[in-house]
Amino acid sequence: MKSIFVTSFSEFPGPRYIDLGPFSGELFRKKVLLPEIEANKGEITVVLDGAFGYGSSFLDEAFGGLIRDGVPKEIVLKICDNLISNDDPSLKLEVTQWVNEAIAHGEAFNGNRI
Repeated sequence: MKSIFVTSFSEFPGPRYIDLGPFSGELFRKKVLLPEIEANKGEITVVLDGAFGYGSSFLDEAFGGLIRDGVPKEIVLKICDNLISNDDPSLKLEVTQWVNEAIAHGEAFNGNRI
C-alpha cells in the first residue's frame, strides 16, 4: 500500500479551491490523490501528521471531492479507513464525515435517496 504524506505537498494546507490560494484541497486532490489512486488501484494510505492545521474546506474538497469526481465510494471509504492522524485523531472522523456527506448528497442528487 502506498503512503502519501500531506507534508510532501505542503506543511500548510490551504483553502478549498485553487483560485483561492496556494496548496488548496482541490490541487491536492487533482495533483496528488487522483493520480496516486489510479496508479495504486486505490490502495493508498494518507498521512495527515506534521501539517500546521487543516481547514474543513481543505479536507472536504480533497476527500469529499473524490466522490464528486466519481471515484467509487468503496475506494474513498477505504482511504478514510486507512487515514493516519496521530497528531489529531479527530481528523479521521472529520474526513469520513465529509466523504459520507458527499456520498449522501450524490445519492440524493441521483434520485437514489429520499
